[in-house]
Amino acid sequence: MNENLSSQELPKRPLSKIIGATVKTGIIKSNLIPMFAGLTLALYTYQKDLVEVYPNIVYALIGSTLVIAAAGAFNNLYDRDIDSVMKRTKNRPTVTGEISAKTVLILSILMSVFGVGILALATPLAGLLGFLGVFFYVVPYTMWSKRRTIWNTEIGSISGAMPPLIGWAAIQPDITHPAIIGLFFVTVIWQMPHFYAIAIRSHEDYEAAKVPMLPVIKGVKRTFIQTNVYLVIMILMSFLFGTLSIGLMLVALILSIGWLVLSMYGSKKMDPSTWAKSMFVFSLVHMTVLFSTVIIYSLMGIFFFS
Repeated sequence: MNENLSSQELPKRPLSKIIGATVKTGIIKSNLIPMFAGLTLALYTYQKDLVEVYPNIVYALIGSTLVIAAAGAFNNLYDRDIDSVMKRTKNRPTVTGEISAKTVLILSILMSVFGVGILALATPLAGLLGFLGVFFYVVPYTMWSKRRTIWNTEIGSISGAMPPLIGWAAIQPDITHPAIIGLFFVTVIWQMPHFYAIAIRSHEDYEAAKVPMLPVIKGVKRTFIQTNVYLVIMILMSFLFGTLSIGLMLVALILSIGWLVLSMYGSKKMDPSTWAKSMFVFSLVHMTVLFSTVIIYSLMGIFFFS
């Protein structure tokens, strides 16, 4: 028996808290922001009538919530063995037994089916992207790469960057516009510095669970270098926003350049733990400011300049 508290020894949690922890409500909320950014950007780009596409907006919100929840629940189900040896995850309901594996599996399947189906009511492309988001998170990431390769973060980033594509596709079933391609790639690249920072901060947890995160296997110096390479790529991706708005491009550029400067300065002047904390905090600032700017810019364009 592992050393974790059993469900009987833990303070009894209400069912809503157990379900919330199982589907990872925090991750759902953070992923709905880029989804809404993609959605509003499409509304502005194609000057859609809000009344006409209102059902699509509702379908996008409900469907995205369900597919993200499904992916999170299945991840908790599959990873309960390694979660049990990590301090930050050892009290998840799937580890403590507060919810059964069978219940989580059924819940995951139902949410996946209904989520993809609801997204498809918006557009078939949105439904397909929702399915791919769950598939990439569950199979290539959770079931294969997470335990086998240092490139697990890169593989998982594909699924993590699906929300803005889903939001855009729910309004306009064509994801070839440079603006949404830029938003997608920025979301992909953003995840590596973000999760590398988490991996350094939780180095002991990942090492104990034998999860081959980059800092654990290759060390901090390699992580610094790889982080900076991704931040340079992110700076270049920012120029794709220029096809729609110089303002959006400048915001993306300033944020990415600032992040690179912090990384380079911190790798020389800070200890790894402090660097990781600074990088993690800046990653949250980057995401919040960039996606908020996209949303505000798009909504202003819809209501004031259409």
